[in-house]
Amino acid sequence: MRFAVAGRRVTCGRVATVMKLGPRSQLRMVWPAHRLRNPPTVLPPLGYTLRLYRPGDEEPFYRLMALAGWPGWDQERLRPWQTRMLPGGWFLVVHEESGEVVATAMALRDQGEFGRPGGELGWLACVPAHRGRGLGLVVSAAVTSRLIEEGYRHLHLYTEDWRLAAIKTYLKLGYRPFLYLPEMVERWRVVCGQLGWPFTPEVWEA
Repeated sequence: MRFAVAGRRVTCGRVATVMKLGPRSQLRMVWPAHRLRNPPTVLPPLGYTLRLYRPGDEEPFYRLMALAGWPGWDQERLRPWQTRMLPGGWFLVVHEESGEVVATAMALRDQGEFGRPGGELGWLACVPAHRGRGLGLVVSAAVTSRLIEEGYRHLHLYTEDWRLAAIKTYLKLGYRPFLYLPEMVERWRVVCGQLGWPFTPEVWEA
């Protein structure tokens, strides 16, 4: 039998382990300071359009999140994220033929977790049927550019070890692992091995 624990599907046998150990600290990634002068731009592939949020996009967003593995979104859950969102900071990709919203990411004001003012790339998600087309890269680049445009000099994001597709998107875009706990070195060694990505902790921020 499978259950959802912290947004992840796990087997019955692993539920006890997760509950015993408690939630793991999230992986964190940061945008390199030397790349602040070159905001990324990634154009959507043929058949897709990148645009900003419009009133009425809430329900399509909830459906997208459910399909992407994050069920339970509604206005109550969305509201606190909207208060943190930059104006013009909620990006969506629309599949032109169907009109379906198929990818999203948000440019957020952080809450001081890093001990300094900054911006956060949050809630990257893509409908499974439209994965493999670089849509995550499109919205992540748009959010990163918006945060830089706003004047933030410290950009970061949070993710999980098992979100390998998202992590690969962040790495390809230019984000780097942030080794804020000793355990992060080994966890990133495993993630990089799974992705076939160079493991270079000597150049990552700690």
